[in-house]
Amino acid sequence: MFGRSLRILALVAFALAAAPALAQGYPRGPISLIIPVAAGDAADVAGRVMADELSKLLKTPIAIVNKPGAGAVLGANEVARARKDGQTLLFSVNSAFTFRPVLDPTTIPYDTAKDFLPLGLATRTPAILVVRSDAPFADFRQFVDHAKRHPGSMRVGTAGVGSSGHFVVETINALTGAGITMVPYTGATPAVAALQGGFVEGVVVSLGAITGPLRSGTMRGLVLSSKFPELPAVPTMTELGFAQDLIGVWMAFFAPSGVPPEVAKTLVPAIERVASSPAVAARLLPLGLAQDYRPPDAVMEEIRGEVRAVETVARRAGLIR
Repeated sequence: MFGRSLRILALVAFALAAAPALAQGYPRGPISLIIPVAAGDAADVAGRVMADELSKLLKTPIAIVNKPGAGAVLGANEVARARKDGQTLLFSVNSAFTFRPVLDPTTIPYDTAKDFLPLGLATRTPAILVVRSDAPFADFRQFVDHAKRHPGSMRVGTAGVGSSGHFVVETINALTGAGITMVPYTGATPAVAALQGGFVEGVVVSLGAITGPLRSGTMRGLVLSSKFPELPAVPTMTELGFAQDLIGVWMAFFAPSGVPPEVAKTLVPAIERVASSPAVAARLLPLGLAQDYRPPDAVMEEIRGEVRAVETVARRAGLIR
């Protein structure tokens, strides 16, 4: 009996030693949420709303850290290389996982399938081509015709090389032969400022980054990647008779792969609750952001499917071989 007790005690001691994080509980202090876009961009707005609600559920502060650059790759890489304790998380747009790895794979310092643990897809926003309200074209077809009549004159700003906007511009060029010049900025906010200042003729950004100017009437939307209830008059490419629609923006939570199991056990249900909350939806919809919760396994399916779609369009456009 005494020997059996010693064996049980030894097994308990081993289990405790093997899982110290579980004994300590999670989270263990403030969480840093890396958002790999500039302040004011759609993912920044959505991430702050989500973080506010998650902080209440988890009963711990969540600090937002904006780290824009390289089509969201810089911020994503910081999380991929972070300590595997769940105290540093990522709220990323799809460009870091689909557009940039396809368009310029040599610049990706991480493995999208191995270095991240998906925690849930939270929200979506369409990509939209926007011009100033005083632009000399009233709709998308006039925009394309103007670009063709004035070769090389049409500049469209985006949130950077490898961003969803970059890919949308290339897709429009491939479908229409417009010959638009893509002008990369460090985020949607500086791209929109460039349009306001007359430095570019249009911008392609996520709807969530430009709802204010659209609502005020200082800018006009010409085409969307998908229909949005607050902009029923803005068409999609297929509505205009083109062969395919543009690809929009989704945003999801990730942790570095290798975090303790309790991190996902704590965060996944909390993220699902926040991303499905009617109160959160009410805050996001007027900002051009729509809730669309998907569980972790569906995030990986989304990435794989979008990579295939991006590769197909990129080959047709001559962007990759």
